[in-house]
Amino acid sequence: MNTLGDFSAQGIDGQAVSLKDYAGQVVLVVNTASKCGFTPQFTGLETVYQRFRDQGFVVLGFPCNQFLNQDPGSDSEIAEFCSLDYGVTFPMFAKIDVNGPDAHPLFQHLTHAAPGLLGSKKVKWNFTKFLIGKDGQVIDRYAPTTKPEDLVADIEKALSA
Repeated sequence: MNTLGDFSAQGIDGQAVSLKDYAGQVVLVVNTASKCGFTPQFTGLETVYQRFRDQGFVVLGFPCNQFLNQDPGSDSEIAEFCSLDYGVTFPMFAKIDVNGPDAHPLFQHLTHAAPGLLGSKKVKWNFTKFLIGKDGQVIDRYAPTTKPEDLVADIEKALSA
């Protein structure tokens, strides 16, 4: 059975990142977009990250342009937007696909470990969230409409496990 630490990804700065770096932490993986109706969730994601990061929690943002081309910029443009417009300090990664034949292996794993509505193995939209426990296993999947601040109780539970 795969865990978060079995995967790697390219950071938004182009550097390879082993997700083993987050072993033992509670992780919220989110596919993001800069020009989406849910883009203001960056504020909530940063707030939750700041609140719990010293307790072993991290948000990992993965930009994706698969939903109505809502993240068309380059990785450097996305990084600048997230930092300047939303004050994002949590780790962001290079733009990826979350669905289809070129879906990043992490998202292939996440969607199979925590299927969506009616057992769907696809990410339906930007800002789908996956909460991962300290053991690297998926705890739950949350819809794009679920605000980051609505995850506080689940994050606290995972941190105390």
